[in-house]
Amino acid sequence: MNQDTVSDGIANTNSTPVRFADVLGAADRIRSFVHRTPVLTCAAISERIGCNVFFKCENFQKSGAFKFRGAVNSVAQLSEADLASGVVTHSSGNHAGALALAARIFGAKAHIVMPSNSSEIKKSAVREYGGLITECEPTLASRMSEAARIQSETGAVLIPPFDHPHVIAGQGTAALELIEQVPELDVIVSPIGGGGLMSGTCLAARALRPSMRIVGAEPVGADDAFRSKKAGKFIPQLAPNTVADGLRTSLGQLTWPFIRDEVDEILLADDLETIAAMKFFWERTKVIIEPSCAVPLAAILRHYSEENSAGSRPEVPQNIGIIISGGNVDLQALPWGK
Repeated sequence: MNQDTVSDGIANTNSTPVRFADVLGAADRIRSFVHRTPVLTCAAISERIGCNVFFKCENFQKSGAFKFRGAVNSVAQLSEADLASGVVTHSSGNHAGALALAARIFGAKAHIVMPSNSSEIKKSAVREYGGLITECEPTLASRMSEAARIQSETGAVLIPPFDHPHVIAGQGTAALELIEQVPELDVIVSPIGGGGLMSGTCLAARALRPSMRIVGAEPVGADDAFRSKKAGKFIPQLAPNTVADGLRTSLGQLTWPFIRDEVDEILLADDLETIAAMKFFWERTKVIIEPSCAVPLAAILRHYSEENSAGSRPEVPQNIGIIISGGNVDLQALPWGK
């Protein structure tokens, strides 16, 4: 891609320390480490929504989620001295596994702080990748304090789950690939947890397709981005309650401006809708996705079936791209299997 042919940066987010050029740099840096994941379609889902739906399958990414992109982009830029000191993070799951794997690739020790209620399959993956887990109370304050303690004791470099320029730039490569693979997209949809994936998506979409509509999706029980955007001010996530465990965190200082200024709309889905969408996707595509990345499909299904105040449904675009963020499912905890 010729960098000179696209805009470099976000018009309304000039204070951000990450630009589209950083996404392009990340794409070059991580190319030999990541999978260029496929884009799949499903006739049954497209027919249900009424348009062409394209799924960017980051559930096929190394470590099972898009998080590996940001993790390996971050670790790849550390000095030899930093690598010798190791890395540390706090994460409920996918970033934990991604950072553990990225650290192993570069020969660094990975200290991973995980809430005690994190998915067992995600804890298992961290251990398999060589990560050293420290469990904590399932609160953001506990996660951050434990990570700070380990950083102080070991000298490890903190690589947060989303609120870091190198992480955001790495995550943006997923949308970069999707737009390259399906250039005719009218709408791109990403789930919003901490906002790293959505921020990177904004960078890629606004630079390559300025007219493309950027849509976020959140669970009803963890809707800080929706409430913040509606209020026009940052409202932190205090008591998330959703089956979508990867979306329970709050937006960060770097990611909030992207949501505020560049995301066109945020759609919501409740847990029953999310479970139904996940089951529908599994049944029709024969591909496993986790609850967090079923939220965008559930939100889209709800949005285009709802009648507005005038009694009509929203106009359906021709081509929608949805980033399937991960596929790390604890099969022992399936909500319909109890």
